[in-house]
Formats: sequence, structure tokens, C-alpha cells
Amino acid sequence: MIIGHIGVRKGSKGVPGKNFRPLCGRPLIDWSLDQLLDHPEVNCVVVSTDSAEILAHARARGCLDIGLRPAHLATDTAGKWGVWQHALAATEALAGPAEAFLDLDATSPLRLPENITQALALFRAEAPDMVMSCCEARKNPYFNLVEPDATGALHVSKPLPGGVVARQLAPVVYEHAASTYVVAPDYLRRAASLFEGRVIPYLMAPERCVDIDTEFDFRLVEFLMSERLKEQATDA
Repeated sequence: MIIGHIGVRKGSKGVPGKNFRPLCGRPLIDWSLDQLLDHPEVNCVVVSTDSAEILAHARARGCLDIGLRPAHLATDTAGKWGVWQHALAATEALAGPAEAFLDLDATSPLRLPENITQALALFRAEAPDMVMSCCEARKNPYFNLVEPDATGALHVSKPLPGGVVARQLAPVVYEHAASTYVVAPDYLRRAASLFEGRVIPYLMAPERCVDIDTEFDFRLVEFLMSERLKEQATDA
């Protein structure tokens, strides 16, 4: 069984109420919820939330009811890992053991259905502890990310002998794109944090990895989503 999971809090400091805020006429969560509910490989969909309104919405959409998350997992300092562990345990108690835990971030709705399919295929082929969505980083700590020393003078964050004079010569680094994760249930049960095991990247196009943390991000994602919808309407 593959569990599809979305974790959303009712509060947000950067964009108040963003997870249920309308984006192109629909609650933000629904763009990711649709992808889980429609995916042929996902057997069970759950939403972990501290919002009674969002939980009722999820139940009405056909999600399994795992109740509201505990208060200690509903703060703005609560980590993703603990939320996942609670959701896995609550879901398996109702639906039985899982072979994979698939998490989508509601704040990154620009992924495509094929991104989910490809992430699941990579998980099966490589058998890691986790597949994590990534994209190639736009800035590189070996070349053009800098930090100040005690005097305020800037230095490359990760200097190499002789320096790096061109971006193409720098070691490849990825951005952790908060979009799509596939986790082995045994790993999720035993580990205390995300990077304890073998975590491998699933590379996505940067334009599919825009995550909403600010009002500007929300406006950008809404624009990109509206452009996608226009293209789909034209193709139809």
C-alpha cells in the first residue's frame, strides 16, 4: 500500500492561512490533493492538520480521517519528520502496513503528475531510505555564495584550493525542493531525522519547484498556474 500524505497547518507567519487560501479559484491544498487522489499508484490519502476546517474538507474529498494532529506537532517550530511519523502510525492503524509513504507539499503545487510517477519509480528501482525532490541550485557555495568573516569581509562559503573561476567548474549542488518525497516506512519509524539514512535526489525542473513562503511566492505561483491553465484550455 502506498500512503499519500499532505501536511498543512492552519497558521502561517509568512502568508497567513496560505494552505487553504484560494489559488486560481481553488484552495491551495487542492492542487496537490487532486494529484494524490487521482494517482493510480496511491492507495490511501491522508491530510495531517491542526485545522478542523481543513480536516473536514479532506474527509469530504475522500481522504482517510486520521483526526487532528497533536498540539506539539502543530507549532511553527515543529519539524516535518515528527508529523510524518505520526501520520504513518495513525494511517497504518486504520489501513494496514504501507510499502511507501508519499508526501506532497501543498505549498509547491506546480509539480506535474508524472513527477510523482517518476519519484515512485526511482524509489522502487534504487530502494533508498528516501527519495527527495531537488533541483539544480541557482547559486553555488563553491563559486557565488559568500559569507562574512569576523571583520565583515566576504569569502566564498566553501573555498576550494585554487578557487573556482567559473560556475561550470564548481561541484554540482542541489536545492532541497520542498515538493515531493517518497519514504520507506521502516526508515520513517526508526530514524530521528531526515538525513540519517540513504537519501537520494529526484531532480525536477526548477519551475516546478517554486515553494510558497512569502506573498511574492504566492503571486508568482498563481501567475504560473494561470499560465498553465490557459495552455491546457488552448490544447483542449
